[in-house]
Amino acid sequence: MKLQDLDIIVTAPPAPGWGGRYWILVKVTTDTGITGWGECYASSVGPEAMRHVIRDVFERHMLGENPENIELMFRRAYSSGFTQRPDLTVMGAFSGLEIACWDILGKDRDRPVYALLGGLMNERIRAYTYLYPLPQHSLTDFWTSPEQAGECAAEMVRRGFTAVKFDPAGPYTIRGGHMPAMSDISMSVAFCKAIREAVGDKADLLFGTHGQFNTAGAIRLGQALEPYSPLWFEEPTPPDMIEDMARVARNVRIPVATGERMTTKAEFGAVLRAGAAEILQPALGRAGGIWEMKKVAAIAEVFNAQMAPHLYAGPVEWAANIHLAASIPNLLLLETIETPFHDQLTKGSLRVDNGFVTAPTAPGLGIEVDEDLARAHPYTGDGLHLQMQEEPCDYVDGNAFQGGAPAAEG
Repeated sequence: MKLQDLDIIVTAPPAPGWGGRYWILVKVTTDTGITGWGECYASSVGPEAMRHVIRDVFERHMLGENPENIELMFRRAYSSGFTQRPDLTVMGAFSGLEIACWDILGKDRDRPVYALLGGLMNERIRAYTYLYPLPQHSLTDFWTSPEQAGECAAEMVRRGFTAVKFDPAGPYTIRGGHMPAMSDISMSVAFCKAIREAVGDKADLLFGTHGQFNTAGAIRLGQALEPYSPLWFEEPTPPDMIEDMARVARNVRIPVATGERMTTKAEFGAVLRAGAAEILQPALGRAGGIWEMKKVAAIAEVFNAQMAPHLYAGPVEWAANIHLAASIPNLLLLETIETPFHDQLTKGSLRVDNGFVTAPTAPGLGIEVDEDLARAHPYTGDGLHLQMQEEPCDYVDGNAFQGGAPAAEG
């Protein structure tokens, strides 16, 4: 069996657009007619440029290869151009293609992917959700309303979730890390207070920052949140200076989590060695793929650290996350996004039930992709999957964080 054909589909989720502006799906077919699906979570360049990168990685390192030889193909891509160092764009391309290889292997052997990764460790996988506006909430006002966040958190607990994530702390700016405005700290405290009062001890609070703050600012903010006992303080500083994040970890009594913008064992291993985080959040469509993150999970075991796969993409990456989560002993949480488009794109094959995901038993990733639906929603914009603003932090009028792909009206 050899890898033979590649198709790339860039699909745009309909409004409000949870999961980013577009998702890059790859369809890989073998000479025996088996098709595998993957998803590339790579957004440093636009999707049309990524098409060329993905095709180059496939044709240069994978075409004609046995899909079993994942280690060999990874080493080819990782070493390409005399690099042998992490590369977000190349690894983003390879990651989606690698996920497709696992889907092929599972289908060829009539086994779910996790069965090929050491077997089933977690049949029921604890899930968490980001707090998105409920139907009665304003898409604009929600992000600065502790009261609405509390209402949403209570509803998520009613639906069975035992952890909720939110990130009210300031702008998504290229001028980071920056010192948070005092109003950002006050807003963050108000969110934690309202959500804790709404959920009590029924759910963990997951506080996100998207690496926006400098080290001193992250420490100030984190210490202000300590009375509400969040389960994690997510990416408090930019991911490029690991020792800065380690300083935050030493000075804030909230576990630090990081990983959505990192790739390969080289970067995750450095975080663990520095004591910069106790919770790792790989995005499998960027981080090097399923096999590379299985290695990272094993390394994390040595450091008594846990895994919480990240998701701000489509359901194919989610499926890969689920199989990794099902196969590892040091799983903490699994991020989920529930929208009609996510569900329809995989024909309802993966769902959250009362706050947990059940490991699928169907072969491969356990999903059936609605290819026609994906093609019927082409991406026609010119923005990246997520974007950062150029404007600095507003220390006068405060900041309203709506993420790197603000909600669109339907």
